Amino acid sequence: MSLFSSISVSASGMSAQRERAEVLVENIANADTTRTAEGGPYRRRDVVFQSQGAESPFSSVFQNQFAGAANNGVAVSDIVVDNSEPDRRYMPGHPDADKDGYVAFPRINPAEDMVDLMGASRAYQANVSAISAVKDMIQRSIDLFR
Repeated sequence: MSLFSSISVSASGMSAQRERAEVLVENIANADTTRTAEGGPYRRRDVVFQSQGAESPFSSVFQNQFAGAANNGVAVSDIVVDNSEPDRRYMPGHPDADKDGYVAFPRINPAEDMVDLMGASRAYQANVSAISAVKDMIQRSIDLFR
């Protein structure tokens, strides 16, 4: 794998983790949303990652040198909606209460989503560090040729 394709792999990881963080923040923000445009409470969402070929703009130059080496990055293949039954809480004065006085709330655990958000942040930072290390290697290689 070339240094340039390493940057592409890390960039794909950063993009995927950014999208994961956006979905997690949306879940946390809607933890108490009892009414949506679709009707009913907000439904928790999760991202699904899949392996994806990472293309470097310089890949054709290095293709012969690294024949058969797979440059795999990551991408979000799908955003899955949780269709489990919502939590029901007895709140007869709530505007969204049913005839029995129960309100349907999203099945979201904000603490769990915060931990997942910290994991996404750490993974993003790890990809930034990897890009920085590759950039330093490229700079040192250029300095050797001077």
